[in-house]
Amino acid sequence: MKHNQLSGHQKRQKKLKAAEVEKLQMGSLDKFFGKKTTNSGDIGETETKEPETQNLKDGLVENNVEETEKEISDVSINYDPGTWKKIDQWLRDSLVRKGPIRIILEHFPKDSRNRHFSSVHYTRILPNGDKQDRKWLVYSLSTNKVFYFCCMLFKHDVAKTNFAEDGIDDWHNLAAKLRSHESSNGHLVNMSPWIKLEVWMEKNETIDKIEQDRIKKEIEHWKKVLVRIIAVVQTLVCNNLAFRGDEEKIGKRKNGLFCKFIEMLAQFDPIMEEHVRLVKEGTLHTHYLSHKIQNDLIMALANEIKDSIIKKILEARYFSVILDCTPDKSRVEQMSLVIRCVDITLSPIKVEEFFIQFVIVDDTSGFGLFSKLEEVLGDLGLDIDDVRGQAYDNGANMKGKHKGVQKRLLDVNPRAFYTPCGCHSLNLVLYDMANCCSKGSNFFWGYTKIIHIVFIFNTAMGNSQEIC
Repeated sequence: MKHNQLSGHQKRQKKLKAAEVEKLQMGSLDKFFGKKTTNSGDIGETETKEPETQNLKDGLVENNVEETEKEISDVSINYDPGTWKKIDQWLRDSLVRKGPIRIILEHFPKDSRNRHFSSVHYTRILPNGDKQDRKWLVYSLSTNKVFYFCCMLFKHDVAKTNFAEDGIDDWHNLAAKLRSHESSNGHLVNMSPWIKLEVWMEKNETIDKIEQDRIKKEIEHWKKVLVRIIAVVQTLVCNNLAFRGDEEKIGKRKNGLFCKFIEMLAQFDPIMEEHVRLVKEGTLHTHYLSHKIQNDLIMALANEIKDSIIKKILEARYFSVILDCTPDKSRVEQMSLVIRCVDITLSPIKVEEFFIQFVIVDDTSGFGLFSKLEEVLGDLGLDIDDVRGQAYDNGANMKGKHKGVQKRLLDVNPRAFYTPCGCHSLNLVLYDMANCCSKGSNFFWGYTKIIHIVFIFNTAMGNSQEIC
């Protein structure tokens, strides 16, 4: 009886293949386009741009293309030929500009007949014994097939083959099929536009040169717009000002400080003036002024600042942690994390305290808070063994000598010296002093307690003041 489930070996091969595909696509947003070198001549032996080689075993990419001015692609491109189902003009130009990417593995995946592709097929043996690099031959990790780069991008109805449509995985007869296809008229027909397009791109003389220039100008325009929007976000964040008002549309009366700053810039800056004009006319739907974009920019700036702070802490190596917990307006317990270290990037060197983040905690016991602290330090890439000081309030869950946070941290790192909070210690002293006087005790435990209760159970500050 035939089993439908895969064997252990097949599962491992499938997992390895998936990992290789994921590694190939990693960092696709950061791909750059470089300058290519082409030599015109006979189509059969013309040297096109050297294919980029990806060695997944060593995790290295050998790029034989001379990199010139780099342009960041706004859309992620998958360079696996097995995923090129619908090729439009933009994708074709991008792939030709990048060139074929060559996959070299120590062990290629095997098929059901225990056969696999070999890197030997990347080289063509001519009748006179000379060797020629098959720059047009590309291997797909996702489908375990080979394709012809030029035939996929410039295929014609009269020259469609498996190398351009479904790919070839007949590894036993692959060499013969490669020789047969390379001598066919269809292959030569598809090679010609590939070489011409590379030459045109080299000289910046493509047919759609005007359209490409327009796209470049539009990219530069959006970069300038985003720089100004980010500057507005930075100004509001640094001054702790509210972003939004009752409305979010440009031109409205109560649209908040963010929109007001954008409108003010439009009065003096021609770039923002044009941007605001298009937004008001309704002809521009992607304007990067919504509250979602504001939140994304705030988070991006916050992460950038946090990374720079963590870099300073790592350079100093040793640091102290300061924790405090308090419920927010929604009664959710939050722990604030502050790290104190020596900032060696300044001149002269000085001790600095950096607020890192708020952490929501569900368990306020000594064990729960210590576990959360240990987790957060691990996420930040900081070693708990490098802690040289800890400062908390005098709560039992923090300073407890048996189960408090300071005791649990000392058990892990005996060098983390504990210092109680001076302000909280002074508060406890005043508390004991007030208890010694009956009038003072009545005042603190009478009137102030009533006022405290009123403010807690009345969310609106104005209503609380009226009641008082």
